[in-house]
Amino acid sequence: MSEASGATSAPAGIEECHADGAAAFRVDDIVKRDRPLVIRGLVRDWPVVKLARQSDTAFAQRLAELDSGADVTTLMVAPEADGVIGYTSDMSGFNYRHFKVPLTLGLQRLASYSRRERAPGVVIQSALIRECLPGFLAEHAPPLLGPGVEPRLWLGNRVTTPTHFDSQHNIACVVCGTRRFTLFPPEQLPNLYIGPLDFAPTGAAISMARLDRPDDPRYPRLKLALAAAQVAELHPGDAIYMPPLWWHNVESLQPLNALVNYWWNPLQAAGGHGGHARAALYHCLLAFHALPPAERAGWKNLLDHFVFGDEDLLAHIPEQRRGVLGPLTPECVEQLKQGARQHL
Repeated sequence: MSEASGATSAPAGIEECHADGAAAFRVDDIVKRDRPLVIRGLVRDWPVVKLARQSDTAFAQRLAELDSGADVTTLMVAPEADGVIGYTSDMSGFNYRHFKVPLTLGLQRLASYSRRERAPGVVIQSALIRECLPGFLAEHAPPLLGPGVEPRLWLGNRVTTPTHFDSQHNIACVVCGTRRFTLFPPEQLPNLYIGPLDFAPTGAAISMARLDRPDDPRYPRLKLALAAAQVAELHPGDAIYMPPLWWHNVESLQPLNALVNYWWNPLQAAGGHGGHARAALYHCLLAFHALPPAERAGWKNLLDHFVFGDEDLLAHIPEQRRGVLGPLTPECVEQLKQGARQHL
Protein backbone atom coordinates (compact mmCIF):
# COMPACT_ATOMS: atom_id res chain seq x y z
CA MET A 1 0.00 0.00 0.00
CA SER A 2 1.34 3.45 -0.83
CA GLU A 3 1.75 6.10 1.82
CA ALA A 4 -1.49 7.90 0.98
CA SER A 5 -3.72 5.10 -0.31
CA GLY A 6 -6.18 2.83 1.44
CA ALA A 7 -8.92 3.44 3.95
CA THR A 8 -8.05 4.02 7.56
CA SER A 9 -9.29 1.14 9.71
CA ALA A 10 -10.63 1.54 13.24
CA PRO A 11 -7.76 1.78 15.75
CA ALA A 12 -7.13 -0.94 18.30
CA GLY A 13 -8.20 -0.47 21.88
CA ILE A 14 -5.65 0.12 24.62
CA GLU A 15 -5.25 -2.92 26.85
CA GLU A 16 -7.48 -2.66 29.93
CA CYS A 17 -7.93 -4.11 33.39
CA HIS A 18 -10.40 -3.38 36.19
CA ALA A 19 -9.31 -2.14 39.59
CA ASP A 20 -10.61 -3.83 42.70
CA GLY A 21 -8.51 -1.38 44.69
CA ALA A 22 -4.95 -0.03 44.41
CA ALA A 23 -3.60 -2.92 46.48
CA ALA A 24 -4.34 -5.26 43.56
CA PHE A 25 -1.57 -3.66 41.49
CA ARG A 26 2.13 -3.00 41.78
CA VAL A 27 3.37 -0.05 39.81
CA ASP A 28 6.69 -1.79 39.11
CA ASP A 29 4.84 -4.59 37.32
CA ILE A 30 2.92 -2.09 35.20
CA VAL A 31 6.10 -0.20 34.27
CA LYS A 32 7.92 -3.39 33.26
CA ARG A 33 5.28 -4.06 30.62
CA ASP A 34 6.58 -1.12 28.54
CA ARG A 35 3.15 -0.49 27.04
CA PRO A 36 0.06 1.53 27.94
CA LEU A 37 -2.62 0.22 30.27
CA VAL A 38 -6.10 1.53 31.10
CA ILE A 39 -7.15 0.79 34.69
CA ARG A 40 -10.90 1.14 34.98
CA GLY A 41 -12.11 2.48 38.30
CA LEU A 42 -8.67 3.05 39.83
CA VAL A 43 -9.78 6.27 41.60
CA ARG A 44 -13.53 5.67 41.62
CA ASP A 45 -13.63 6.18 45.42
CA TRP A 46 -12.02 9.61 45.35
CA PRO A 47 -14.42 12.21 46.85
CA VAL A 48 -14.20 14.52 43.82
CA VAL A 49 -14.99 11.62 41.47
CA LYS A 50 -18.14 10.84 43.45
CA LEU A 51 -19.15 14.50 43.18
CA ALA A 52 -18.46 14.54 39.42
CA ARG A 53 -20.81 11.60 39.01
CA GLN A 54 -23.51 13.66 40.72
CA SER A 55 -23.06 16.75 38.54
CA ASP A 56 -20.53 19.14 37.07
CA THR A 57 -21.80 21.77 39.49
CA ALA A 58 -21.12 19.62 42.57
CA PHE A 59 -17.62 18.89 41.30
CA ALA A 60 -16.83 22.54 40.50
CA GLN A 61 -18.18 23.76 43.85
CA ARG A 62 -15.85 21.40 45.71
CA LEU A 63 -12.83 22.60 43.75
CA ALA A 64 -13.80 26.20 44.50
CA GLU A 65 -13.98 25.35 48.22
CA LEU A 66 -10.46 23.91 48.07
CA ASP A 67 -9.05 26.77 45.96
CA SER A 68 -6.10 28.49 47.64
CA GLY A 69 -6.41 31.55 45.39
CA ALA A 70 -3.08 30.91 43.70
CA ASP A 71 -2.92 31.79 40.01
CA VAL A 72 -2.91 28.88 37.54
CA THR A 73 -1.79 28.79 33.90
CA THR A 74 -4.87 29.16 31.70
CA LEU A 75 -5.16 29.09 27.90
CA MET A 76 -8.06 30.45 25.85
CA VAL A 77 -8.41 29.07 22.32
CA ALA A 78 -10.49 30.97 19.76
CA PRO A 79 -13.75 29.23 18.68
CA GLU A 80 -12.56 28.89 15.08
CA ALA A 81 -9.73 26.57 16.24
CA ASP A 82 -12.28 23.89 17.21
CA GLY A 83 -10.59 23.62 20.59
CA VAL A 84 -7.36 22.23 19.13
CA ILE A 85 -4.29 23.79 20.75
CA GLY A 86 -1.66 24.61 18.15
CA TYR A 87 -0.17 27.21 15.82
CA THR A 88 -1.59 30.13 13.91
CA SER A 89 -2.09 29.41 10.21
CA ASP A 90 1.28 30.93 9.26
CA MET A 91 3.11 29.45 12.30
CA SER A 92 4.11 32.92 13.44
CA GLY A 93 2.62 32.21 16.87
CA PHE A 94 0.18 30.06 18.78
CA ASN A 95 -3.61 29.97 18.46
CA TYR A 96 -4.41 30.76 22.08
CA ARG A 97 -4.10 33.57 24.61
CA HIS A 98 -2.32 32.97 27.89
CA PHE A 99 -3.60 34.04 31.30
CA LYS A 100 -2.77 33.59 34.98
CA VAL A 101 -5.96 33.49 37.03
CA PRO A 102 -7.20 31.79 40.22
CA LEU A 103 -8.82 28.41 39.70
CA THR A 104 -12.25 29.61 40.81
CA LEU A 105 -12.27 32.33 38.14
CA GLY A 106 -11.40 29.70 35.55
CA LEU A 107 -14.30 27.55 36.74
CA GLN A 108 -16.66 30.53 36.50
CA ARG A 109 -15.59 31.19 32.91
CA LEU A 110 -16.09 27.53 32.03
CA ALA A 111 -19.59 27.66 33.51
CA SER A 112 -20.50 30.73 31.47
CA TYR A 113 -19.04 29.25 28.26
CA SER A 114 -21.01 26.02 28.75
CA ARG A 115 -24.14 28.00 27.89
CA ARG A 116 -22.72 29.22 24.58
CA GLU A 117 -23.28 27.32 21.35
CA ARG A 118 -19.84 28.28 19.99
CA ALA A 119 -17.57 28.94 22.93
CA PRO A 120 -13.81 29.51 23.18
CA GLY A 121 -11.72 26.59 24.32
CA VAL A 122 -10.43 27.02 27.87
CA VAL A 123 -7.90 24.80 29.59
CA ILE A 124 -6.05 25.06 32.90
CA GLN A 125 -2.75 23.32 32.27
CA SER A 126 -0.48 21.34 34.57
CA ALA A 127 -1.41 23.21 37.76
CA LEU A 128 0.47 21.95 40.82
CA ILE A 129 -2.26 20.78 43.17
CA ARG A 130 -0.03 21.46 46.18
CA GLU A 131 -0.20 25.15 45.28
CA CYS A 132 -3.77 25.65 44.00
CA LEU A 133 -5.72 22.92 45.86
CA PRO A 134 -3.64 22.01 48.93
CA GLY A 135 -6.63 20.49 50.74
CA PHE A 136 -7.06 18.00 47.89
CA LEU A 137 -3.94 16.10 48.95
CA ALA A 138 -5.33 14.92 52.29
CA GLU A 139 -8.46 13.44 50.69
CA HIS A 140 -6.98 11.92 47.53
CA ALA A 141 -3.99 9.62 47.97
CA PRO A 142 -1.84 8.98 44.89
CA PRO A 143 -2.93 5.73 43.21
CA LEU A 144 -0.14 3.11 43.09
CA LEU A 145 2.55 5.71 43.86
CA GLY A 146 4.15 7.05 47.01
CA PRO A 147 3.38 10.49 48.44
CA GLY A 148 6.55 12.00 46.96
CA VAL A 149 5.07 12.25 43.43
CA GLU A 150 3.44 15.64 42.79
CA PRO A 151 -0.10 15.58 41.31
CA ARG A 152 -1.09 18.12 38.67
CA LEU A 153 -4.52 19.31 37.57
CA TRP A 154 -5.70 19.67 33.94
CA LEU A 155 -9.16 21.22 33.62
CA GLY A 156 -11.18 22.69 30.78
CA ASN A 157 -13.96 22.31 28.24
CA ARG A 158 -13.87 20.65 24.80
CA VAL A 159 -10.15 21.10 24.08
CA THR A 160 -7.69 18.80 22.30
CA THR A 161 -4.03 18.56 23.25
CA PRO A 162 -2.33 17.45 20.01
CA THR A 163 -0.09 14.41 19.74
CA HIS A 164 3.04 14.82 21.86
CA PHE A 165 5.25 12.77 24.18
CA ASP A 166 6.49 12.95 27.76
CA SER A 167 9.94 11.85 28.87
CA GLN A 168 8.58 10.58 32.20
CA HIS A 169 6.25 7.78 33.27
CA ASN A 170 2.69 9.04 33.57
CA ILE A 171 -0.45 7.91 35.39
CA ALA A 172 -3.39 10.10 34.41
CA CYS A 173 -6.72 9.88 36.30
CA VAL A 174 -9.95 11.27 34.86
CA VAL A 175 -11.94 12.89 37.66
CA CYS A 176 -14.67 14.69 35.68
CA GLY A 177 -16.02 14.42 32.14
CA THR A 178 -14.74 12.11 29.41
CA ARG A 179 -11.38 12.04 27.66
CA ARG A 180 -10.33 10.13 24.57
CA PHE A 181 -6.68 9.05 24.52
CA THR A 182 -5.09 8.09 21.20
CA LEU A 183 -1.61 6.62 21.65
CA PHE A 184 1.15 5.77 19.20
CA PRO A 185 4.29 3.70 19.90
CA PRO A 186 7.60 5.59 19.74
CA GLU A 187 8.55 4.14 16.36
CA GLN A 188 5.66 6.04 14.72
CA LEU A 189 7.63 9.29 15.02
CA PRO A 190 8.38 9.57 11.24
CA ASN A 191 4.65 9.31 10.45
CA LEU A 192 3.43 11.97 12.90
CA TYR A 193 4.93 15.13 11.35
CA ILE A 194 6.28 16.63 14.57
CA GLY A 195 6.76 20.39 14.60
CA PRO A 196 9.69 22.45 15.92
CA LEU A 197 11.34 21.33 19.16
CA ASP A 198 12.08 24.90 20.24
CA PHE A 199 8.82 26.56 19.20
CA ALA A 200 5.98 24.45 20.49
CA PRO A 201 2.63 25.20 22.15
CA THR A 202 2.85 24.76 25.94
CA GLY A 203 6.48 23.65 25.53
CA ALA A 204 5.91 20.11 24.19
CA ALA A 205 6.71 19.40 20.54
CA ILE A 206 3.45 18.42 18.83
CA SER A 207 2.26 16.70 15.69
CA MET A 208 1.18 19.21 13.07
CA ALA A 209 -1.26 16.67 11.61
CA ARG A 210 -4.78 16.58 13.03
CA LEU A 211 -5.99 13.05 13.68
CA ASP A 212 -9.52 13.95 12.58
CA ARG A 213 -8.18 14.94 9.13
CA PRO A 214 -6.43 11.79 7.87
CA ASP A 215 -6.78 12.83 4.22
CA ASP A 216 -4.87 16.11 4.59
CA PRO A 217 -2.49 15.97 1.58
CA ARG A 218 0.29 17.67 3.57
CA TYR A 219 0.63 14.64 5.83
CA PRO A 220 0.32 11.48 3.68
CA ARG A 221 2.06 9.19 6.19
CA LEU A 222 -0.44 10.02 8.96
CA LYS A 223 -2.58 7.07 7.85
CA LEU A 224 0.34 4.76 8.63
CA ALA A 225 0.47 6.15 12.17
CA LEU A 226 -3.30 5.82 12.56
CA ALA A 227 -3.07 2.16 11.56
CA ALA A 228 -0.78 1.63 14.58
CA ALA A 229 -2.85 3.78 16.98
CA GLN A 230 -4.44 2.58 20.22
CA VAL A 231 -7.51 4.37 21.61
CA ALA A 232 -9.53 4.43 24.82
CA GLU A 233 -12.21 6.67 26.30
CA LEU A 234 -11.89 7.29 30.04
CA HIS A 235 -14.68 8.30 32.40
CA PRO A 236 -14.59 9.61 35.99
CA GLY A 237 -12.61 7.18 38.14
CA ASP A 238 -10.67 5.63 35.23
CA ALA A 239 -6.90 5.95 34.85
CA ILE A 240 -4.29 5.28 32.19
CA TYR A 241 -0.60 4.47 32.46
CA MET A 242 1.51 5.86 29.60
CA PRO A 243 5.18 4.87 29.27
CA PRO A 244 7.80 7.48 28.41
CA LEU A 245 8.11 8.45 24.74
CA TRP A 246 4.71 7.07 23.73
CA TRP A 247 2.99 9.72 21.63
CA HIS A 248 -0.48 10.66 22.88
CA ASN A 249 -3.33 12.85 21.67
CA VAL A 250 -5.89 13.80 24.34
CA GLU A 251 -9.42 14.99 23.51
CA SER A 252 -11.71 16.38 26.22
CA LEU A 253 -15.25 15.60 25.17
CA GLN A 254 -17.57 17.34 27.68
CA PRO A 255 -18.33 20.96 28.69
CA LEU A 256 -16.34 20.31 31.90
CA ASN A 257 -13.44 17.85 32.03
CA ALA A 258 -10.76 17.37 34.68
CA LEU A 259 -7.77 15.11 34.99
CA VAL A 260 -5.14 14.61 37.70
CA ASN A 261 -1.83 13.21 36.54
CA TYR A 262 1.38 11.99 38.15
CA TRP A 263 4.74 12.14 36.34
CA TRP A 264 7.65 10.27 37.83
CA ASN A 265 11.07 8.80 37.03
CA PRO A 266 11.88 5.46 38.70
CA LEU A 267 15.60 6.05 38.11
CA GLN A 268 15.63 9.72 39.11
CA ALA A 269 17.63 9.02 42.25
CA ALA A 270 20.45 7.74 40.05
CA GLY A 271 20.32 10.80 37.83
CA GLY A 272 20.06 8.77 34.66
CA HIS A 273 16.59 9.50 33.35
CA GLY A 274 14.08 12.17 32.34
CA GLY A 275 15.58 15.65 32.21
CA HIS A 276 19.07 14.41 31.39
CA ALA A 277 17.71 12.45 28.42
CA ARG A 278 15.83 15.45 27.03
CA ALA A 279 18.92 17.64 27.45
CA ALA A 280 20.96 15.02 25.62
CA LEU A 281 18.69 15.36 22.59
CA TYR A 282 19.59 19.06 22.31
CA HIS A 283 23.25 18.30 22.94
CA CYS A 284 23.19 15.71 20.13
CA LEU A 285 21.68 18.24 17.74
CA LEU A 286 24.45 20.68 18.64
CA ALA A 287 27.18 18.08 18.33
CA PHE A 288 26.16 16.04 15.29
CA HIS A 289 23.65 17.93 13.16
CA ALA A 290 26.17 19.81 10.99
CA LEU A 291 28.77 17.02 10.62
CA PRO A 292 29.46 15.45 7.21
CA PRO A 293 27.43 12.28 6.57
CA ALA A 294 30.36 9.92 7.14
CA GLU A 295 31.19 11.43 10.52
CA ARG A 296 27.53 11.38 11.55
CA ALA A 297 27.36 7.70 10.64
CA GLY A 298 30.47 7.04 12.71
CA TRP A 299 29.06 8.77 15.78
CA LYS A 300 25.78 6.92 15.29
CA ASN A 301 27.72 3.66 15.51
CA LEU A 302 29.37 4.83 18.74
CA LEU A 303 26.04 5.81 20.27
CA ASP A 304 24.41 2.56 19.20
CA HIS A 305 27.27 0.62 20.77
CA PHE A 306 28.00 2.48 24.01
CA VAL A 307 24.59 4.03 24.81
CA PHE A 308 21.96 1.79 23.27
CA GLY A 309 23.91 -1.46 22.94
CA ASP A 310 23.46 -4.64 24.91
CA GLU A 311 25.36 -5.01 28.19
CA ASP A 312 26.97 -8.19 26.83
CA LEU A 313 29.08 -5.98 24.56
CA LEU A 314 31.05 -5.00 27.69
CA ALA A 315 31.78 -8.56 28.78
CA HIS A 316 35.44 -8.23 27.78
CA ILE A 317 35.96 -5.40 30.33
CA PRO A 318 36.24 -6.37 34.01
CA GLU A 319 33.30 -4.95 35.94
CA GLN A 320 35.52 -2.87 38.22
CA ARG A 321 37.04 -1.17 35.13
CA ARG A 322 33.89 -0.28 33.23
CA GLY A 323 33.81 3.23 34.69
CA VAL A 324 31.13 5.40 33.08
CA LEU A 325 29.99 2.41 31.02
CA GLY A 326 28.99 0.58 34.20
CA PRO A 327 26.02 1.02 36.57
CA LEU A 328 24.90 4.60 37.24
CA THR A 329 26.15 4.92 40.79
CA PRO A 330 26.11 8.44 42.33
CA GLU A 331 29.88 8.64 41.74
CA CYS A 332 29.47 7.63 38.11
CA VAL A 333 26.69 10.16 37.59
CA GLU A 334 28.87 12.96 38.95
CA GLN A 335 31.75 11.89 36.70
CA LEU A 336 29.48 11.94 33.65
CA LYS A 337 28.18 15.40 34.57
CA GLN A 338 31.72 16.73 34.96
CA GLY A 339 32.69 15.24 31.61
CA ALA A 340 29.67 16.77 29.92
CA ARG A 341 30.42 20.20 31.36
CA GLN A 342 34.03 20.01 30.20
CA HIS A 343 32.98 19.31 26.63
CA LEU A 344 30.14 21.81 26.28
